Amino acid sequence: MTESPTVPQALAAQLLESYEAGSSFFFASPKRTLLARGTFATVPHAGGTNALERLPERVAAVLNDAREAAHDIPVAVGAVPFDGSVPAQLVVPMTLQRAGPLVFDSAAPVHRAPAARYTVRPVPEPAAYIDGVTRALELMRSGPLRKVVLSRSLHLSTPTPIDLRQLLRNLAQRNSTGYTFAVDLPPQATAPGAGRRTLIGASPELLVSRSGMQVLANPLAGSAPRSADPREDQARAAALLASPKDLHEHAVVIDAVAEAMRPFCKRLEVPAGPSLVNTATMWHLSSRITGELADPSISSLMLALALHPTPAVCGYPTELAHAAIDTIEPFDRGFYTGTVGWCDANGDGQWAVTIRCAEADERTLRLFAGAGIVAGSKPESELAETEAKFRTMLQAMGLGQGAEVQP
Repeated sequence: MTESPTVPQALAAQLLESYEAGSSFFFASPKRTLLARGTFATVPHAGGTNALERLPERVAAVLNDAREAAHDIPVAVGAVPFDGSVPAQLVVPMTLQRAGPLVFDSAAPVHRAPAARYTVRPVPEPAAYIDGVTRALELMRSGPLRKVVLSRSLHLSTPTPIDLRQLLRNLAQRNSTGYTFAVDLPPQATAPGAGRRTLIGASPELLVSRSGMQVLANPLAGSAPRSADPREDQARAAALLASPKDLHEHAVVIDAVAEAMRPFCKRLEVPAGPSLVNTATMWHLSSRITGELADPSISSLMLALALHPTPAVCGYPTELAHAAIDTIEPFDRGFYTGTVGWCDANGDGQWAVTIRCAEADERTLRLFAGAGIVAGSKPESELAETEAKFRTMLQAMGLGQGAEVQP
């Protein structure tokens, strides 16, 4: 493969229009758009209980083999799951095209599919999720657990095929400041005969990026739903920035991310306090942590796995939070709250946190949303936060309160 040169920003939309589910990887960040097609090589899965162990070494070996086979400027693209018991899905593509950021006409309408086409089934039910938050708060009162992120899923089905390219286009148009992605996944082993699956979403959160010796992490923790009323929306933003509960939640995440990055950096700059960022549906507390690597052999994937999972998607301490998630959540997260992105043979790359996403096949989608539970959390408020986070995917699908809910 010879990588296509970076094309002008105006052509980024052509990469989006060229996306084809089942044969493409798409990743758009605020500064670049990437489309990879075909599979030259697949990163092999490791045996044992931790499929992520030594993953950077396996990726480096595959990239080296690709380079020796005259596959110019090899890059690995794909997704890493939340749990190490699930294999990562990383491939070296046949072709790779890059462009500048996607730019949309702000006046252009977002395509909306008829809401009545879908039925929706929550897992767990809202009342069960509230019970789970209550259990988590009891664990915090009785032990050293400081934070746990509990998530919910929505199972949607439709009698007609899902237009994933249109869904991806809607996500990109509505979330231009985040990370829009679509990744091919293998069929479910537990569903014989099942077709292709696609991990699709629009994450607001950068896990880590590396460019040369410069690294950046941008964790988000502490959230509030947006309001359609401008005055109320600004009031919610101000309240979030002053909230002791949310500032505590954010500090737990920032401390853990900085601690994980320090061994790799000869310089690390951590903001004294968070700033506000927003998506179409949420306000978030944000901190941009920058650093300079001490060793050029440290790849973006190595950094991503050192940070993963952050307290923003798991909790703190990590092992206790992970155990609480396993006990309370009634489903496997799969690639949700993992990381999605790319890493090249030089170690440069970009990895986003896999949130505001769904796993889709031809006629079904499984959406995910979570909330960080800390001392002082109110179960009903955490449920409302997950409902607000679902809106990123639901609005891109043209769904709102009119969706038909399956009994």
